Amino acid sequence: MDFQYTEEQQLLADSVAKLVERSYDFETRKAIVASESGHSEQAWRDLAQLGLLSLPFAESDGGFGGGAADLFATMEAIGAALVVEPFLSTLAPAGRLIARCGDDAQRAALLPSVIDGTTKLAFAHGEAAARYTLAHVETRATRAGDGWVLDGTKSVVLHAPLADRLVVTARCAGGASDEAGLCLFVVDARAPGVSMKACRTVDNQRAADVRLEGVRVGADALLGEAGAAFAAIDEAADFATVLLCAEAVGAMRYANEATLEYLKTRKQFGVAIGTFQALQHRMVDMTICAAQARSLTYLACAKVDAAARGEIDARERRRVVSAAKVKVADACRQVGQEAVQLHGGMGMTQEMKISHTFKRLTMIARAFGDADHHLERFAAAS
Repeated sequence: MDFQYTEEQQLLADSVAKLVERSYDFETRKAIVASESGHSEQAWRDLAQLGLLSLPFAESDGGFGGGAADLFATMEAIGAALVVEPFLSTLAPAGRLIARCGDDAQRAALLPSVIDGTTKLAFAHGEAAARYTLAHVETRATRAGDGWVLDGTKSVVLHAPLADRLVVTARCAGGASDEAGLCLFVVDARAPGVSMKACRTVDNQRAADVRLEGVRVGADALLGEAGAAFAAIDEAADFATVLLCAEAVGAMRYANEATLEYLKTRKQFGVAIGTFQALQHRMVDMTICAAQARSLTYLACAKVDAAARGEIDARERRRVVSAAKVKVADACRQVGQEAVQLHGGMGMTQEMKISHTFKRLTMIARAFGDADHHLERFAAAS
């Protein structure tokens, strides 16, 4: 298949690259992550004004009608710049689930404000005992008149402190790990009964443990059919996974470029260390590893889009997405660790962007399932 951007995708990639170069350099990022909120409203408005938040939503909902492949360039730029804004959290899985499971009224009520940047979303799904098992949900949803009452705890919900709305998974029937019996609800992040214990992740993202205690929501908060949400959650998680892989590709591209530049300028014994053959070999391995990860990620994006159009089944989608995540997770480790080692002691300092890139790559390797988890998933889908 053709792994080159279309003309429209290349124009978008150039626009995003110019945006982050102009207003999201490393010094700006350091100030943002050190701030109380951990994000920049101005940067968020810039992303929205460029139309990036509209990319994956249908034209009938006010979006661009694009897919994962159309977001590849944007996620690459976000990865290279280490953008900490809740872009992925808003679009996937949360925004994806609203777009695919919400009825006309729900989409009309929620998506326009997501697209214009006034509403941020977070996906409150993971729980302490779940590990990477998507179906493991112990949070309960109990019918109460025309609405529902939610009770449970969600662990390390990425960007929850910044979110206006949470897309929450809860169980209305079945055992803790049953695929049947799962529901999706849109919950106001500041509704009575919702509490958060905020934290900062290793890679300077903001997250929170979210506690739901007797949270009452109306019937219009339920997305799709009660008890039948697993297939949509699985699809949205795959969509988010390939976008995360694309972000990793961008971060690895920066890591390779920065490391190559360092090898050209750092001198030892009177010559640039890049002239040492052993270091050249390591740099070549990093470049090949990143290129392989990029190719598999683009293929996975295409497969996710094909599955969304009904051209392939969910099993094939899962197989290719897991293959990409295995490769990307391994590449994150190799490229990140080699980049730090080739920079020497300076590569571990907070003052150098490469150390922050290493941390982000390390976290990406484990988000939505690590290499071991996806290797098992790949085998099950083959």
